[in-house]
Amino acid sequence: MTVQADYVWMDGRFVKWPEAKIHVMTHALHYGTGVFEGIRAYPSDGDLLVFRLRDHMARLFNSATIYQLSCDFTAGELCDATLELLRRNKIQATAYIRPIIYSSHLDVRLDIPKGSSSVAICAFPMKKLFERAGLNACISSWRRIDDSSTPPLAKACGNYINSILAKSEASSNGFDDAILLDRNGLVSEGSGENIFIVRSGKLVTPPLTCSILPGITRETVMTVAQDSGIRVEERAVSRAELYASDEVFFTGTAAEIEPILTIDRRMISDGKAGPVTRKLIDLYGKIVRGKEPRYTHWVTSVCNNASLARPLETKDTGRGKDHTSFISNASWSNFESDLLRETRPQS
Repeated sequence: MTVQADYVWMDGRFVKWPEAKIHVMTHALHYGTGVFEGIRAYPSDGDLLVFRLRDHMARLFNSATIYQLSCDFTAGELCDATLELLRRNKIQATAYIRPIIYSSHLDVRLDIPKGSSSVAICAFPMKKLFERAGLNACISSWRRIDDSSTPPLAKACGNYINSILAKSEASSNGFDDAILLDRNGLVSEGSGENIFIVRSGKLVTPPLTCSILPGITRETVMTVAQDSGIRVEERAVSRAELYASDEVFFTGTAAEIEPILTIDRRMISDGKAGPVTRKLIDLYGKIVRGKEPRYTHWVTSVCNNASLARPLETKDTGRGKDHTSFISNASWSNFESDLLRETRPQS
């Protein structure tokens, strides 16, 4: 997969793609000290719609809070920058957006000085993540990272070494992707996706306590399923229960909703995408393109939005500005509020 576009947004400036560079001694390059997001945009009726843009930026800032990474910009300003970047890159196809806040100082010491972070946003055309429709997965021998060491609630750069080990092992053994178990041997998630099973018509997914990333696509699927009359449960899932499921599928921004047809070379049900999975795939495809009236608040038009910044946000982008005032005072969606409760200490 080759990724390329005309411009990258870096610390408030639009930089030509070949000039978007950092120094080889950048702290984040050596120690993984960064947090990022993956966001999708979809073409629809001559427009480009970004899916759950504000929710993704809210999670980005929550990840930064966990790792004490400061940011010179508000979430609203990053939303504005994303929309303008898509316009400047003249993207009219399905796209992927990658904002990142990273420790940009040049040092070999492990601490992160206040005001030493930078932020960048890339946006480029990208269709499907997986080469095939319907995956052959395996249970990884590597266990998922745990909250007691490197918090999975943060979408942190360094966390993905764990995912890369699992994905590389799966690929070398002829599988499309891996499923990781948590430290207790319960199902956690895929290498870069959340996981769902269907049993007797009920949709089941592991809870946050099973070392998962709180996925925005996961929350989307849970909401849409409940609205469609499908019972949803968050509970622990055993490895054996995966094998005995009626349906299994991954969810993720890049992966979207992807059926899993076999696990450890054991066929799931009849080895085809099941009716619940197919229904959710169809609904999801309509929602992200603004075709479901109940969920149009989840999409942001690239062509028709000049600014998403709220009045409470300042334009002061002085180095090391504390972004927590934005987090504390904004009017948050249910997803954002739930995520804040999970990631911020309660008084």
